[in-house]
Amino acid sequence: MRGLSWTDWWGVVLDAPDGVALAHFYASLLGWPIASEEDDGAAIQVPGTSSYLAFRSSPSYAPPVWPGAEGRQQMMMHIDVAVDDLAAAVADAVELGATVAEFQPQDDVRCSSTLRAIRSACT
Repeated sequence: MRGLSWTDWWGVVLDAPDGVALAHFYASLLGWPIASEEDDGAAIQVPGTSSYLAFRSSPSYAPPVWPGAEGRQQMMMHIDVAVDDLAAAVADAVELGATVAEFQPQDDVRCSSTLRAIRSACT
C-alpha cells in the first residue's frame, strides 16, 4: 500500500454508542491498558504488541440482535475471549456491565451484550 507508515501500530476500530465507556469496559475485563482516549473514543493496547482495539462513539449506532433476526441489525463481528473458568469470567463481565444473552449456541460458550453495545465476549 502506498504511503503506509511502518510504525507497527495497527488495530481494529468498532463503533459503539459510547466508545470511551466500551474501551474502559474491555480494559477492565481484559486487563489491557488504555492506549489513547479522546472525547469520541478510546483504544486499548494488546500488551506486549503494537496492536490495539479501539472504540469510536457513533450517535447513530444500532446494536445488533442475537441471534440474528430478519430485518434487524445483523452482527458484523464479535470478540472471542478464551478463559479457564467460564463461570468466573461471566461473573466478572456481568459485574463490569455485560448482559448475558438469552440464547447460547454451545454449553461451553457464553455470549453477552457489552454495555448494550455489541454482542461480545463469547467468553
